[in-house]
Amino acid sequence: MKNLSKNMTLAAALTLAMTALSGSAMAQDAAAAAPAAAEAVPDNVVSYNVALTSDYRYRGISQSRLNPAVSGGADYTHNPTGLYVGTWLSSIKWIKDGGGDTNLEWDIYGGKRGEISKDFTYDVGGLYYFYPSNGLSTNANTFELYGQLGYGPAYIKYSHSTTNLFGVADSKNSGYLDVGANVDVHDGYTLNLHAGRQKVAHNDSLSYNDYKIGVTKDFGVVTVALAAVKANITSLAPNGKNLAKSGLVLTVSKTF
Repeated sequence: MKNLSKNMTLAAALTLAMTALSGSAMAQDAAAAAPAAAEAVPDNVVSYNVALTSDYRYRGISQSRLNPAVSGGADYTHNPTGLYVGTWLSSIKWIKDGGGDTNLEWDIYGGKRGEISKDFTYDVGGLYYFYPSNGLSTNANTFELYGQLGYGPAYIKYSHSTTNLFGVADSKNSGYLDVGANVDVHDGYTLNLHAGRQKVAHNDSLSYNDYKIGVTKDFGVVTVALAAVKANITSLAPNGKNLAKSGLVLTVSKTF
């Protein structure tokens, strides 16, 4: 029973947590018919977001035991410099599956984004995943540094942990490579494509790939996203559920 408990904790600990910070960057149209007609961009922007999802997946793995989750957050952006900070919270279940004692993930992040040249963008920063009083044998709280380059709708992003990764012992300096594109196809529909590689330092058996293909549509009142997701790791099965199996995820969100 002791070994089984240890394996379950390790499996659940790899059920990675989500970040909302890689959402759509604020568009700024530099073209104007005349200076007097140009619309001023506010120096400071504060936005809020709420969402309901059928299954909170992060890096291909369910954080909510394949069940629905609710989330919400807030962001502040200083447009002249591109500096931003934000926070985001979601309901989760994987900590308790691993023997811990919290149903909450709280993300705190900050960074800087901007343009390198026409069509080329960058985004660099840090993200702290906080699981209050999580109680796992290896603390689940995790800090990652990230850097992203974008060209038009395509991007490549790398995240590097400076702590142990989500409660996995001896996993400092793990890395996640994310390649994808968000392509405007027609009438406000956006095609979402993603492939990722999670490398867990000193734990090669826990490293894996994940994939996503989906579509997003902003209806004004709410934004609706439907995606097919999959991760090729099979050892994550607390309570007999394969948390990385192929599945469809429906998300309804609102930003204001």
